[in-house]
Order: sequence, then C-alpha cells, then structure tokens
Amino acid sequence: MSNNIKILIVEDEQMLAEILSDTLSDRNFDVHLAYDGVQALEAVKRESFDVIVSDIMMPNLDGYSLAKKLRAEGYNTPILFLTARSATEDVVKGFETGGNDFLKKPFAIDELIVRVKALAGRLQAQESAETVYIIGRYEFIPASKILRMDNCETILPARESEVLLRLCRDAGKTVNTSALLKELWGDDNYFNLRSLNVYITRLRNHFKSDPGVEIESIRGIGYKLKY
Repeated sequence: MSNNIKILIVEDEQMLAEILSDTLSDRNFDVHLAYDGVQALEAVKRESFDVIVSDIMMPNLDGYSLAKKLRAEGYNTPILFLTARSATEDVVKGFETGGNDFLKKPFAIDELIVRVKALAGRLQAQESAETVYIIGRYEFIPASKILRMDNCETILPARESEVLLRLCRDAGKTVNTSALLKELWGDDNYFNLRSLNVYITRLRNHFKSDPGVEIESIRGIGYKLKY
C-alpha cells in the first residue's frame, strides 16, 4: 500500500542516498534519487514530485542554488534541506532561496517522515476544503494555502501555512512553542525553534497591512494570534 507521496532525494553521498531510499521505500513512499543539483533539475523537468529532500553541500549545483533555480523557473515543489549547518544565517539563506524546511544531520528517520508528510500537505488535508479563517481584513484558506486581502493573494509555503493554521485554530489563546514544534517538526530542539522564529517573522510581515492583526510573543511560553 502506497502513501502516494512521491519524493526526490538529492544527496551526493551515495551510501546515505541509498539508505534513505531503501528505508523510505519500505515505509511505502515513492522514492527517486539524484546525486547532485543538476540531476535533480533534470528529474523535476521530467516528472512532478510532492517533496524534494536535498542536501546543501553538493558538487555541480548546491542545494541553495537548486532551490533558487527551481523557484525562478516556476516550480513550487516543497524543499526540505538536509544540513549539518545550524547558524541562523544559514537557515535564513535557505528560506530566502526557496526552501521550506530544514532537518539537521544526524536525524531520526521518523522525524524525516513527519516533515515530509507535513510538506506534502497531509497534515492540512484534515482541514475542510471549504474552511476559511477571517483574520482582521484577511482571509486565510488552509486547503489552498492562500492568504488574501481585498484583491491581493499570497500563496504561503507549506510549513508557513501550517504554522498559521495552528495559530488560527487557537486564535486568542497562547499556542505553546514546544507543542507546536513537536506537532509540526517532530522535535522541539533549538535548531527547529530557530526555523519557527523565521516563519513567525515572515507571517508578521504578511499582516503588516492590518495593524489590528498581531502575532504576540509570550516570552518563554509561545505565540498568540490576536485580531
């Protein structure tokens, strides 16, 4: 029985690539391999994928450059970076070039699966296609990841949309940071917290046109969506 989730793994370490492929295939994912960014570009142009899982440091074309090229050519496939890097500037660069999530090496395969499913939209599939959240002057449609105000629409990246959805479900209440990280990332470690902070900053920027909308930081506890 298949998960119907089609993954492209981009990894120049052949042994790691094959281990990931075998393990995920055993978990009923449809897995395809590329060993550098150039091969990945060719694969994406041949067929569509639900998620791209890519290393960053690779020959010929690195992960950041791969993401940038894919976005420039109009491909919106979610990208999960595998990386040994953890500095804030590396995380920010990954998001700026078009990445959707990070997983720090070494990692547990179950955490990788949680993140892949989240990026593939399986967590949001539980939300009705008709559900619309009114956030001040904005409309948020989780099923299509659309944030709309008047005639202006923004399609949010998958993980960014999931964070907003979680805040909307408990609007006016404090959403515990640790619980949010474990629900969406599978782990509340420091690296994942830095990623969450980047998404919160980006969401705040989306709501700048309505000063009545606020994502409040409750120090040491979590976040609260107020409008």
